[in-house]
Formats: sequence, structure tokens, C-alpha cells
Amino acid sequence: MAEHVRVAVIGSGFGGLGAAVRLRREGITDFVILERAGSVGGTWRDNSYPGCACDVPSHLYSFSFAPNADWPRTFSGQPHIRAYLERVTDTFGLRPHLRFDSEVLQASWDDEAKHWRIRTTQGELTADVVVSATGPLSDPKLPDIPGLDTFPGAVFHSSRWDHDFDIKDKRVAMVGTGASAIQIVPSIQPQVKSLTVLQRTPPWVMPRMDRGINKAERWLHGTVPGTAKARRGLLWLIREFQVGAFVKRPQLMKATEQIAKNHMRRAIKDPVMRAKLTPDYTIGCKRILLSNDYYPALAQPNTEVVTSALKEVRGSTIVTSDGTEREVDAIVFGTGFHVTDMPIGDRITGIGGRSLAEHWKGGMAALRGTTIDGFPNLLLIIGPNTGLGNSSMILMIESSINYVADYLRTLERTGAAALDAKPAAVRAWNAEMQRRTARTVWNTGGCKSWYLDSEGRNTTAWPGTTAEFRRATRALKPAEYDLVPAPVRTTEPVEPVEVPAS
Repeated sequence: MAEHVRVAVIGSGFGGLGAAVRLRREGITDFVILERAGSVGGTWRDNSYPGCACDVPSHLYSFSFAPNADWPRTFSGQPHIRAYLERVTDTFGLRPHLRFDSEVLQASWDDEAKHWRIRTTQGELTADVVVSATGPLSDPKLPDIPGLDTFPGAVFHSSRWDHDFDIKDKRVAMVGTGASAIQIVPSIQPQVKSLTVLQRTPPWVMPRMDRGINKAERWLHGTVPGTAKARRGLLWLIREFQVGAFVKRPQLMKATEQIAKNHMRRAIKDPVMRAKLTPDYTIGCKRILLSNDYYPALAQPNTEVVTSALKEVRGSTIVTSDGTEREVDAIVFGTGFHVTDMPIGDRITGIGGRSLAEHWKGGMAALRGTTIDGFPNLLLIIGPNTGLGNSSMILMIESSINYVADYLRTLERTGAAALDAKPAAVRAWNAEMQRRTARTVWNTGGCKSWYLDSEGRNTTAWPGTTAEFRRATRALKPAEYDLVPAPVRTTEPVEPVEVPAS
């Protein structure tokens, strides 16, 4: 018989670990964390490329219930964030719940038993509730390039960096100019023989206000915790005030554009190069990037910016859409992730055997970013329309976790086997999301980005403040759900047994 647990959490990044901590705080210890890799960390484990760091200030990019007084920099690097997640795992006693190398191959709702049947690479189990915290930045997206499979050199995605490949004195092509690429480029430029950056669309790049946090600051935050809390609160407040420009008045972003242009002008003296690197869309339409060394790296003699997409590969030669050809020894893809078409959607099936991917063919949608009609007792962390363009996703994760906690309390209180979001409630919530995102800079800024799906719907970004999302997820509204009663347990009739007379 398969093992049964109250809750199965998928993923051990910020979302999965945060949900697990909350489960223990709610007195729920009958749960497992299913992790496909061999350690915790999620995207901060997978992304170990040179220069990998966070673009959200350290004191805001951490759990409110697990402050860290020892952040070494105002914007921390990947090793420190990963180490933080390992400490959270140990501090809150999560190790016994972890199941490493347990990739979820299939999760199916059993409508007769009223629970989930889960098949992993380590075996099968059942669970009353599934919390999916796989995250939108977990499965890399690689373009289908003719001839790539015959390339004799090294080929890898930024989130699957090949540390066995010695990049020194090599000819390297960097495909893409997103958040990962602008960290990789200045990190490898001094080491490589030549660096060809393939840029389809230039990003807006702002100064990165990064510095080391000195010992006195760290001592103060550790000795007087209220100072760290105040610092976090100030960082949060500044970003809350920025929301209006993103979601209501994109025209206010023009002043920010001027700061970005001045930032470029200080490093790029050639007007022809500046023209190449200047976006033609409103800042904020795509993710705003932070870097002090990206532009200086592009200005170096061993770096070339080609403003064309990779079209094909011929042996060791890359060919772009404008006909540019370059011989290279390695191709690094910084081409993003499956955000609006999450691969796990093919592995989750709800009532009637319908997969989540099929259910979302018309666009991703989830009630309060968390639950989906026809998928009882499935809850998402970082679900549709919960992404941010200016603040910390940890704030959104903690709000979703609050909702998960109240969901479980509602199950206990009602005695129901499951809750199923009403289709009308999901439709109403999604309609409101689409109405509100229609006027945001992500929709009106004149760019194509991962915020929008293939049909132009914004199924990714949250069109409000983080405080507003916290209010929206503080408590479950029973009217938005149908209660699924527990299955009726029947016993087989017992045949009478004749007892011989004594």
C-alpha cells in the first residue's frame, strides 16, 4: 500500500520551504517535501552561473519569520542566498520531511478516494492536499535552432551552467540580454578571448546600488533586531510607492528612463553603440535590470554586440538572422524559462482526468493566484498573476502561504475532504486581473515579454501592491468554493456462519 500523507509539497525553493515552515507552525507534521534534485534551494540551487546574484535588496529578499542579520552585501549573491535556505531548512526542522531525487512524474486526483495519487521517481504516495511550489523559473527554455545538435563545442543554458567547461581564452556566444545575461557578460568578459552578445531586444539597465554591509551594521541588526525590521520596512515602503507608475500611470516611467540613459552614456561613449543599446519601449515593460558593469563590459575590445537573433548553427559557426557569422567555442543560452506554459501542467490531472495544461489552454488562471476549479485540494505558490516587476517575491510567497494555512483550517473546520474553487469565482478573479493588467506598463509599454502569453494575455504579473495581495489572501472566502464531502465508507455484508450444535 502506498504511503499516505496529509500534505505533499512539490519543490524546495523559497515557496516550498516557506510552506513547510508554515505547516509545522500550524501543527501539521504529516507532510513531505518532494524535491527532484539532491538539495534544497530551487532556482538558487540551479542558477550557479558566474556573477549570479539577486536584484532585490537582501533584507527584503528573505522570510519575515527568518531574518538574517549577516547578509554580506545589500544585494546578495547566489551562494549566500542558497546558504540562507539551507539554514532555514535546519532551523525549522525540515530535513525529516525532505524527499530528495523525487521528481513528480504524475499527480492525479482520485475522485473516488478524494485524495491525490502521486507518482515520483522514488515511488508512489497519496496525499489529501498538494501544494505545488515548483516556481515559474524552474524549467529553462531553449530555442529550436537548426544545426545546434551538431555544434562541436559546449552548449548550455545559464541555469544549467557547465562548470567543467573552462571558459578561459575561449570564443563565446551569449544568446540573450536578460537578467542572467547581464550578470554573466561582465563576469566572463575578462577571461574569454572573444564574446559575441546576440541581442534581439536591448534591456533597460539601471545603476545597481550595491555595497558591502559592514560589521557594525551586521552587529547592530543582530543585537537590536528592530533595526533590521525597520530597514526591511523602509525597503518595502519605497517599492510600494513605485507600484502606481507600473500599474496605473506608465507615463511616469519617463523620468526613470532618463536615469537609465544617463547610466548608459557614462559607460558607452560611441553614439552608434548607444543607439544599438537603447530600447524603443517604455521602461518596465520588460524586467528592469540592475548592473554597474554590464555596459563597461560591452565597451571592451573583445566584446561585440550583434543586434540579431540566432538563426542557425553550421559546425562551429553561429549564423544570425541578419547574416552575421562568427566562429565560437561555446554557446550560452540566457533565453529564460517556461513561465506561461509551466511544464508541470502536463503532469497534474484533476477531476475527469483533465490535465492542468489542457485546462489552461485559454490562459493560466487561478483564484487569488492559488486554486483552480476542477483541481480540488491543489494549491499553487507563485501561481498566475502573482509575479512582480519591482519588489520581492518573498512577500507574495508569504501571502500565498497565509492562504494555504487558512485553506487547511477550513478543511478541518468543515470536515470536508476537499475544497474545489467554483468556476465562476475563478472566472471573476481572472477577469479582474485581465481588466487591471490592461493598463499596466507590461501591457501598454510596446514590448514582447515573458509577462505575456502567446495570445498576449498577462497571466503573470500582479497589478497592485504587495499589501493589497496580502489582504486578498488573508482568509479564504467559503462562498468561492464547493465543499467536497468525505467518501462514504461502506463495509461488505458478512455471510452468516453456522455454528454446529454442541
